[in-house]
Amino acid sequence: MDLSLNTKNVFSSALRFAMSIDTLKNSPELAHELKTSAQEQVEFMLSEDEEVRLLVSREEVKSVVRLGISSVLSALLDRLSSLLLLPEEFDVLNTLYDIEWLCKVLPRMELMKDLVFKWADLSNEILVIAQNCKLGVKVKLVEVTGKVLEAVGYGVVIVPCGSRACLLKLWLPFIRRLKALVDAQGSESEYRMDEDLCEFLEGSMVSLVLTLPSNDQAEVFGEWMRGIALEGVKFPDLSEAFEVWCYRSKSAKRRLLEKCDRLASESLAH
Repeated sequence: MDLSLNTKNVFSSALRFAMSIDTLKNSPELAHELKTSAQEQVEFMLSEDEEVRLLVSREEVKSVVRLGISSVLSALLDRLSSLLLLPEEFDVLNTLYDIEWLCKVLPRMELMKDLVFKWADLSNEILVIAQNCKLGVKVKLVEVTGKVLEAVGYGVVIVPCGSRACLLKLWLPFIRRLKALVDAQGSESEYRMDEDLCEFLEGSMVSLVLTLPSNDQAEVFGEWMRGIALEGVKFPDLSEAFEVWCYRSKSAKRRLLEKCDRLASESLAH
């Protein structure tokens, strides 16, 4: 089916400005306004324009989106690193908002997996830098990570087992410590992990841990229980997943013993 050349050009241009591939370098304020308008235009076209829904399956459009994902993640690392020298959070928070926006539109283009895989690859590097960031950046970072954990935990994006385990093992301690740090600031603090965010993160992590092999689950639960025992941090509540793991482990052990007994009986019979 021939698609309108005008629709294609408008959508491609909106994508490039929405992901800051194209921007107005001489006017940061105008560039930010243009990016925001472009993001709204992309969302509208994805929702309302039938031609665009067909357009996103084209490789040339996917290439633009993948370029944008790489660009925004590279910008995040650069801006996080710059915080160590110049503690100005505005650019970092803006970039995190851009990634959060991507998490909203990428599933409609069936490209969320590209962001998830790159986020998993960069998580260790991000966390090394993030340890020294201010609370506002850390909270926003966790909000974005929650979107990734949700996509993996609920099967929106299929990720290899090792990457799933690594993702959870890396982010669980950071999220747990951040929750304790935010709570210690008290209710008057401007930085909060509210109930909705906590439930969202908890649900995503419970779903994700249940997809892991037993040995990886044991490591995650060990980290979780150490947090409770040593630091008194009960978030996230993984008790439901822990009960499932215990039941499965006992069942597996019982089946193994039954099989051993059966094999022993067969050997004696011969």
